[in-house]
Amino acid sequence: MAKNTASYGNDSIRQLKDEQRVRMRPAVIFGSDGLDGCAHAVFEIVSNAVDEAREGFGSLITVTKFLDGSIQVEDHGRGCPLDWNPSEKRFNWELVFCELYAGGKYDNNAGGDYDYSLGTNGLGSCATQYASEYMDVTVWRDGKKYDLHFAKGKVVGSKKKALHVEPTDEERTGTIIKWRPDLEVFTSIDIPREWFEQTLRRQAVVNANVTFRLRVEGADGFEEQDFCYPKGIEDYVMEKVGPNYLTEPYFIEANRRGRDRDDLPDYNVKITACFCFSRTMSMQEYYHNSSWLENGGSPEKAARSAFTSAIDAYIKKQGKYNKNESAIKWQDVQDCLVLVTNCFSTQTSYENQTKKAINNKFIQQAMTAFIKERMETYLIENKPSADKIMEQALINKRSRENAEKTRQSIKTNLQQKTDMANRVQKFIDCRSKDRTRREVYIVEGDSAAGACRTSRDAEFQGVMPVRGKILNCLKEDYPRIFKSEIIMDLLRVLGCGVEVKDKRLKNLGTFDLDNLNWNKVIICTDADVDGYHIRTLILTMLYRLVPTLIREGYVFIAESPLYEINCKEKTYFAYTEPEKARILQEIGDQKCSISRSKGLGENDPDMMWLTTMNPETRHLIKVLPEDVEQMERMFNLLLGNDDAGRKRHIAEHGKEYLDQLDLQ
Repeated sequence: MAKNTASYGNDSIRQLKDEQRVRMRPAVIFGSDGLDGCAHAVFEIVSNAVDEAREGFGSLITVTKFLDGSIQVEDHGRGCPLDWNPSEKRFNWELVFCELYAGGKYDNNAGGDYDYSLGTNGLGSCATQYASEYMDVTVWRDGKKYDLHFAKGKVVGSKKKALHVEPTDEERTGTIIKWRPDLEVFTSIDIPREWFEQTLRRQAVVNANVTFRLRVEGADGFEEQDFCYPKGIEDYVMEKVGPNYLTEPYFIEANRRGRDRDDLPDYNVKITACFCFSRTMSMQEYYHNSSWLENGGSPEKAARSAFTSAIDAYIKKQGKYNKNESAIKWQDVQDCLVLVTNCFSTQTSYENQTKKAINNKFIQQAMTAFIKERMETYLIENKPSADKIMEQALINKRSRENAEKTRQSIKTNLQQKTDMANRVQKFIDCRSKDRTRREVYIVEGDSAAGACRTSRDAEFQGVMPVRGKILNCLKEDYPRIFKSEIIMDLLRVLGCGVEVKDKRLKNLGTFDLDNLNWNKVIICTDADVDGYHIRTLILTMLYRLVPTLIREGYVFIAESPLYEINCKEKTYFAYTEPEKARILQEIGDQKCSISRSKGLGENDPDMMWLTTMNPETRHLIKVLPEDVEQMERMFNLLLGNDDAGRKRHIAEHGKEYLDQLDLQ
């Protein structure tokens, strides 16, 4: 490996400063430099408005999506403080919009302004500003109107003059932030309308009686859509489950105080949840301080443990488990549970800034204990509902177990078939697993197998060589048939089992057409007496052991040409004597040479593909279902034990086949 000559010394280490910390590495803050990250930046600004509304300041939050990709969030809160901060000796606008890890929500566990805050890290407003092409901030508070402008992560104007302040007679407070995500930071900024709808609906669910208004600019102006749930998660659960619930929605709430570790301080937790049970739907959504926990974390673990434990205990108490029956699992409860939880806490351990999961130990413990306690009480006090829940959980459990048994059986069967096919010597499989395309050529000998292998389309054509002549399955009994390695290998490759009941067939199994590995089973032998004999023996085997393959039209014969007629400009192939005569008549006086076609193993790949394997040019004869009875009579006559009848048939009809003999 060539050595990199670039120097790496003390002057190689650098620190990203100010807006570079976000603009050059946006995924660190937003989780992605793509559309997801851009959308999360919007959520950061909405979060600040939500925190104000939850504290009782403003009940309307308006989010506007403009045609050019810019976004605006307007609230009616107290207005973000922007003036001089004597404690920090800086303007508050610098701390909020130009300093990561600066904000007013760090003391919420010690009686700060925000008891339960969605934005706690002091990152969102600053990071979003840094990642913007521009950002305009307007604030109303204390009888004043404040204006502030940023571009590419930097304030417009000098620090002393950047903040424009003027008195106002408007009786309002609140904040408007408008910005356009920067394409130099994000790979895409065209956030779909569906994201805004889902996000604002979820915020409306967990912020009861707060209206979230979405305005989307189109060619004909703005479309407006409001989201509001007066009773919050109760209304939402009722909306989702509709009138077809198994049990009525049930709302619970509690306050707890505790700590994640013995040496850490206590913090407050408020637990709210609403649930019901349904035969027709399943849904669980977890929120924390209004943030939807897409990946769950502590609340999901609490729900899994509490509901499963409480319902399992009730089933045991009612004696409804069968003897030696295993206990229910979370999946059995989950499949009929409609649940929404929204936990608030004054201290939160999010997995990262994107807030998709929390991992607080105490929150998990508190929620588990509370939900389990309330669920146990509910089951005692509401026996008709409790019995319905129990019955549905048991139905789900037993259906799941039956499905798992079926799935495991299929998996085992397929694994056995795969193992069997792998054990078949000289079998050449194809790549495709699509059984509607797969076809297998049963050929005589290794040389023919080699010719087919080099000529085939390896995507969907497999090759199974037959070594020598197989047993006459009409004459032999089953014990001898199933001792034949050739026959057993052929059956393993087919994969569908046999239509014969015999204790020696454990590895093949009973016949199941759905397990057939192939769409076409093609018998391909030389166009001579030996080839016809082998073809007949293979057909006899299929007819006796798997006759359904013939009846359902899966068995074919690949015709090999008898003659190769080479003219100056074209080569013709004749499959019968009459066809040879017709071709010679058509070409007239052209000079040509006529030769008997070679055996399969002697054909070159191009010739083999053209005459035998190309679906566009090959000649296949389907062994038709209506031929089965006639085939049975002929098999019995020609290959059965009636020697006298066979001699008589040859004497009477042998002359009909003289034109097919090789007399050269």
